[in-house]
Amino acid sequence: MKNSFVTDTIKYIGVDDHGIDLFESQYNVPNGVSYNSYVIIDEKIAVMDTADKRKGEEWLANLENALEGRTPDYLVISHMEPDHAANIGNAAAKYPDMKLVGNVKTFSMLGQFFEGNFEDRKVVVKEGDTLELGSHTLKFVMAPMVHWPEVMFSYELSEKVLFSADGFGKFGALDVDEDWADEARRYYVNIVGKYGVQVQNILKKLVGVEVNAICPLHGPVLKENLGYYIGLYDTWSSYKPETDGVLIACASIHGNTVKAAEKLAEIFEAKGVSDVKLIDVTRTDISECISQAFKYGKTVFAASSYDAGVFAPMHDLLSHLATKAYQNRKVALVENGSWGPTAAKTMKAMLEGMKNIAVCDSIVTIRSTMKSEDIPKLEALADELLAL
Repeated sequence: MKNSFVTDTIKYIGVDDHGIDLFESQYNVPNGVSYNSYVIIDEKIAVMDTADKRKGEEWLANLENALEGRTPDYLVISHMEPDHAANIGNAAAKYPDMKLVGNVKTFSMLGQFFEGNFEDRKVVVKEGDTLELGSHTLKFVMAPMVHWPEVMFSYELSEKVLFSADGFGKFGALDVDEDWADEARRYYVNIVGKYGVQVQNILKKLVGVEVNAICPLHGPVLKENLGYYIGLYDTWSSYKPETDGVLIACASIHGNTVKAAEKLAEIFEAKGVSDVKLIDVTRTDISECISQAFKYGKTVFAASSYDAGVFAPMHDLLSHLATKAYQNRKVALVENGSWGPTAAKTMKAMLEGMKNIAVCDSIVTIRSTMKSEDIPKLEALADELLAL
């Protein structure tokens, strides 16, 4: 998508990164990631954000190519996180007459990342302020804690293009063909998910605003079926499930707990549940486990007991879910223990600290291996979860 056009006058100048192993040093990105940046070409030229330092030279080359000999008048800083802002200093040095556009919180952070005096180059904006470029006008919409406090969106009035910072972004480079929703959910839940109230606030600001294109800082430009993408963001930020199916998240040490989980999946399917997903928490990336837990309305957490508590991968998942404000879900528990099972007690205590989590009264305890007498208990647990 290098130097391609969002519209006749808005160019994409972002870069793909296939060499990155972990995004934010914690999230697996097997299909890489894009660092998106845009240029509005008008009487005055506005550059919309920069790129990660890993791709600084490529981004600057894309910018120079898009400018075709002109110089930019403004650099609009939507978000100060280094994957988007790392090249502010380089761009400012290359184009010394270019003004930097941001809000008060933007500029309070700028000196933390870059040395130098930018005081005479600052254009400080607030909610509702506009920037005239010629036939284009940018209107600024503050989006604090989506997902940093300085974040702001920009809405171009003439072509009705929304520059949405990290909103509506996803993992994956732009040259990869993959489903948007799965990687966008994984991105949203893990990075923005704690701040659902703040996302709801920005969605309310957009009600009634005509949008022809959404330009995020990661992932593809969205131009069609925008109601679908906005609807998913409304669902995710409201902590509502996407499906009323059943997720079975299993952390098994020697494989015996997972056998019970597999049997439980068969039971749910036999009861007519069309969407049943089993994930192995020990071998599935934690960000994907979190994403799936947010997708489903009902979840069975099945885990082995360990060190008078619960097996570490399950403990890790539940800790992450608490951090990401997991809520409004229905849950059942299955534990395994050869002596003194403790997994269910530990999991229940962790879940009780979360908001509006309904936990089945019944708990199925597997003693080392699943036996025929355990199957009716699993059947009853399935019925209880489905009835919640």
